[in-house]
Amino acid sequence: MVDKASSQHLFANVLARVHAVCGALAAEGGWGIDPSRIVVEPTRDAAHGDMATNAAMVLAKEARSKPRDLAGQIAARLRTDDLFASVDVAGPGFINLTLKASAWSDALRTVLREGDSYGRSAVGAAEKVNVEYVSANPTGPMHVGHCRGAVFGDALVSLLAFAGYDVTREYYINDAGAQVDVLARSAFLRYREALGENIGEIPVGLYPGDYLKPVGQALAAEYGDKLLTMAEGGWLPVVRGKAIAMMMDEIRGDLAALNIKHDVFFSERSLIETGNNRVAETIDYLRSKGDVYEGRLPPPKGGPIDDYEDREQTLFRATAFGDDVDRPLLKSDGSYTYFASDIAYHKSKFDRGFRNLVDVWGADHGGYVKRMEAALKAVTAGKAALDVKIVQLVRLLRNGEPVKMSKRSGDFVTLREVVDEVGKDAVRFMMLNRKNDAVLDFDLAKVIEQSRENPVFYVQYGHARGHSVFRNAREVIPDLPEEAGARAAFLEGAAVGRLTDPAELDLLRRLALYPRMIEAAAVAHEPHRIAFYLYDLASEFHALWTRGRDLPYLRFIINNDAEITMARLAMVQGVVSVLASGLAILGVHAPDEMR
Repeated sequence: MVDKASSQHLFANVLARVHAVCGALAAEGGWGIDPSRIVVEPTRDAAHGDMATNAAMVLAKEARSKPRDLAGQIAARLRTDDLFASVDVAGPGFINLTLKASAWSDALRTVLREGDSYGRSAVGAAEKVNVEYVSANPTGPMHVGHCRGAVFGDALVSLLAFAGYDVTREYYINDAGAQVDVLARSAFLRYREALGENIGEIPVGLYPGDYLKPVGQALAAEYGDKLLTMAEGGWLPVVRGKAIAMMMDEIRGDLAALNIKHDVFFSERSLIETGNNRVAETIDYLRSKGDVYEGRLPPPKGGPIDDYEDREQTLFRATAFGDDVDRPLLKSDGSYTYFASDIAYHKSKFDRGFRNLVDVWGADHGGYVKRMEAALKAVTAGKAALDVKIVQLVRLLRNGEPVKMSKRSGDFVTLREVVDEVGKDAVRFMMLNRKNDAVLDFDLAKVIEQSRENPVFYVQYGHARGHSVFRNAREVIPDLPEEAGARAAFLEGAAVGRLTDPAELDLLRRLALYPRMIEAAAVAHEPHRIAFYLYDLASEFHALWTRGRDLPYLRFIINNDAEITMARLAMVQGVVSVLASGLAILGVHAPDEMR
């Protein structure tokens, strides 16, 4: 029987038992151990047992023993534990563990008992984490490429919070570069149009989409024709501020359509326009440490470097911190490079108390990672960690054919158009149904199909099917509660030991894996693992339901056997609870019915 007090979930429980055995052997032998190196994980082949541990492999050196000999000692002690049906040594020293069936029954009871809290973890230990995501330039509506980074970042934040981290959602507004001046000039053209001028074709280099017409109309309503009398130096900051504010309102609305909200919107312009120039301060700080110098960069040996200039300039000594080349901080006109502002911005995160930073960037920023990692090492003396997650491109299709661009945006399909067509749930789940660094094909026709080939439907249908089972079961168990918590409590005392079919036990094993998967996904910053897990869980559940149609004794509801019906309803409740939990982390609705 699993000791419920020893751990919240089965894998951690087994790991604790392995630690205890290894600790005892170490104490007897006078050698030390590092428990963090020991892992317990599912076996890849069920024929090798339920779990395996590397304990003997990683401790053999300290024990001054051959790994297989040490494995034999560890296995001998584990065999005395009544949790295990068998313990076997394999290969050079791996230990395979087969659990007694009662372990899986107890794991199901844990799911029922913990309900919404099942899978929650304290692995984060309330550590502060800053996740910066989306951070699209405020030059227009969000497009489907932004969508992937937005969903990935939002799901990662939810995952980290579920795993016990103290997470802040942050958006960096790039409102200080040349692109916002282009935005202002584009909006000024629409302002002239709103005043009745025929502006003709939008000049090359300006933003052509219709989305700036409301900005022009708002400027006309507020200023009349006053801006026309000003030189560019007068109207540019006015138009720029208005355009940025209206674009950010639109971006917030686009994000809200996906149920995404940020805790912090950090303005790049605030780094230099709030009374103290934080970019200059950061450069001075790095200079005081010897990490900034005046020098000349050699010509690039390989491909061209985008910021290379053959002149004496202010350089960050990035090569001292792992980068390939030192990096300019000032342009030839004396203004700051984007990189200089980015260093100051990341230092501000550190100054706000964050030591664990995650940045979610688009595919075109891959070459920027090493310099940013180098900069963070320099400004934090190595006290902060940066994990940059690159989200690859999204290819938008309809029945396998590329989708045409949006007239409103001018040259891309907007996020809002995609959400309006297929719904928030389909967008969110499918954006997480591939690892972030793999190109994603998003087919607008396929994501609304009601088939196994549509993962979001298949997972949501699993949740709805479970509730359908509960509705039908009330003919046999009329007092089965409707509310989830009450129903789980009602079913906790079911004779779940009667769940002995191999497919039932496989489903219980899958449920037991959920807490470990959550912790591993959180530590790796990989929310796609949840989508993969949910699809596997739903697949096993649907397959078991289908078997019951062919083999009546496996049906979830047996009219003349209330005990097995209660046991299987407990299993269904476990599936429903975990599906709902995982979908909630992904920001996807868990429906009780699907029509």
